[in-house]
Amino acid sequence: MTVAIRPLPPVQEVRTPRPWSGPGFAEFVAIIALMMAVTAISIDNLLPAFPAIEARFGVPDPNRLQLLVYVYMIGFGFAQIVYGPVSDALGRRPVLLASLAVYVVGCGLAMMAPSFGWLLAARIIQGIGAAGGRVLSVAIVRDRFAGREMASVMSFTMMVFLIVPMIAPAIGGMMLALGSWVYVFVSMLILAFWLTVWFSLRMPETLHPEYRRPLSPAATWEAIRLTLKTRVAVGYATALGLMTGCIMGYVGSAQQLFDTGLYHLGPLFPLAFGLVAGAMGVATLINARVVRRLGMRAMSHSGVIAFTLVGLVQIAAGLAYHGHPPLALFLSILAVNQFLISFAMPNFNALALEPLGAIAGTASSFLGFYTTILGAFCGFLIGQAFDGSVMPVAVGYASLGALSLLVVAWTERGRLFRGGVGG
Repeated sequence: MTVAIRPLPPVQEVRTPRPWSGPGFAEFVAIIALMMAVTAISIDNLLPAFPAIEARFGVPDPNRLQLLVYVYMIGFGFAQIVYGPVSDALGRRPVLLASLAVYVVGCGLAMMAPSFGWLLAARIIQGIGAAGGRVLSVAIVRDRFAGREMASVMSFTMMVFLIVPMIAPAIGGMMLALGSWVYVFVSMLILAFWLTVWFSLRMPETLHPEYRRPLSPAATWEAIRLTLKTRVAVGYATALGLMTGCIMGYVGSAQQLFDTGLYHLGPLFPLAFGLVAGAMGVATLINARVVRRLGMRAMSHSGVIAFTLVGLVQIAAGLAYHGHPPLALFLSILAVNQFLISFAMPNFNALALEPLGAIAGTASSFLGFYTTILGAFCGFLIGQAFDGSVMPVAVGYASLGALSLLVVAWTERGRLFRGGVGG
């Protein structure tokens, strides 16, 4: 039987406005941020538990503990390819709630883990469940907003979202104080329950009826093909993936850098981690307020150029101190780079999805899969290169920043800072 595929609307089509019956702006941003926060808290509040997990399962190599981050990201990345097409057919609400159910199953399996391999498998399932929040948060925002307004909403969302890394390790530490690393997963269950109730009660369906698409391989491939043909989408998604690799390399190495491997901060590790994350939160607030006036391209292009230059400073500082610069100096440079990356990433995300409003779910799904897998791979390379010094992180930041800049230049055909649709 041949499946009839409704032709895609033009990629720049403007929707007919519909009355909005959902939450106000602040509550909308908070719900979207919480959907994204499931991902962050599932990574960051587990970091303080690495030594306890190492002792419990007799992990022979501390670098292997980083797999708790990277296998989660693998499940998270590959699952995204499913959520978008399904949500384009069935709607955002039922798919998000189903993904949260999968996430809860992953949490439960992790709490019962009899071996490190079992725990890794549970983390993959957790990642599969958390992927729904990532895909659908972006799709829901794109359902309602476009252009610089979308970039502003994404920046406010990222600002709230980035509060999580500031407090997540501290939450993990408090859970550990209750007696076991298992309690860290209890905090994840509480977050999932809170999100399920809040989303169910307050967020209506945002998918426009005219954009519903049949759930079929042919329809999905048609949307993916359109995404791949859109230079802006592919280019900015690639740049976003490379920037994500910087974040993942740092997060994977953070516990060893600050706690057990280099600076030996012990209980102060969450404080150092939170200070760096705080710089990202400040930058996203600035971006949200300024991007409407300056545009996404001006903000993101300036951010990636400055990020690359500071990455070179990071390398110089590492070399000057034989891979072990003073903690204050290392934290300062790292915080500046995290500050700058926050001008690039939300805008790269918005720029990639901007021309694809007619297929927001599938586009968000495919691009999320691509950027996550690319970011996890680059982050894995940085994390596994940890040698007791800051050099792998420094070289990784500078290299990936330079590659991102080259990709952006290719995307814009060498014309940086130029204006565009909504940009």
